[in-house]
Amino acid sequence: MCELLGMSANTPTDLCFSFTGLTRRGGETGPHKDGWGVAFYEGKGVRMFHDPEPCATSPIADFVSKLPIKSKNAICHIRQANVGNINLANTHPFTRELWGRYWVFAHNGQLPNFSRRTGVYEAVGDTDSEELFCDIMNNVRQNLPRDAMPEQLAETLVSLAKEYAQQGVFNCLLSNGDWLFTFCSTKLASITRRAPFGPACLSDVEVEIDFAAETTPKDVVSIIATEPLTNDEQWDIYERGEWKLWQEGEVIASGKVDVPEHKKEADMVAPDPSLHD
Repeated sequence: MCELLGMSANTPTDLCFSFTGLTRRGGETGPHKDGWGVAFYEGKGVRMFHDPEPCATSPIADFVSKLPIKSKNAICHIRQANVGNINLANTHPFTRELWGRYWVFAHNGQLPNFSRRTGVYEAVGDTDSEELFCDIMNNVRQNLPRDAMPEQLAETLVSLAKEYAQQGVFNCLLSNGDWLFTFCSTKLASITRRAPFGPACLSDVEVEIDFAAETTPKDVVSIIATEPLTNDEQWDIYERGEWKLWQEGEVIASGKVDVPEHKKEADMVAPDPSLHD
């Protein structure tokens, strides 16, 4: 399957520490070696990097891990392919424009028989994930007003997420740069760091940081990941069907819906990793 990483903060913050930990799982400490991508919001713009190569050995990923891009919302994805070939078009996160903003989406899971409804948004690659994203965007565009509030958007997103989770595994991150929507079908965890800040050590590589030296007392930074990235902090583990809407590093809406348990992710068969385009 895949792993997700998201960030919501009340001040522009770099993702270097968390991104460094996640990239080790892309072919070194984990099997997610079929490409990676990351999107950083900067105002209404989005700075994006994609690579179909394993992120643990990717020169581009190494460059990004050392580049202190400041962002209030970021989404990252490392891929273990199960639907779609291993190529650039199939690397997450995906992006589309709606109402004068870039919307960014990343998915962990599998809906092998999913078929999106008709609309203006179409997939470029051949993953179920991008088809899901296009379905979300078509639904939002068709059923909500341009000035919909985040809570109103969340209601629609939760309804769609519940529908998708009935069909397969659907863990996701979605943002338009103002808020970050997260939904857990099987695995997701989060941590909110605020004053008093302390040190933290990554689980997948011997890297430690003292957040007190990197932050101000007013900073609030929340990290959302498939699995906890540090081994000395207390992470909040999402429950099955739990969703949260983040803004400025805080949860502004949350809830839980009933979703079924599907085949374990470890049992899902991935295609031959040699299927590069």
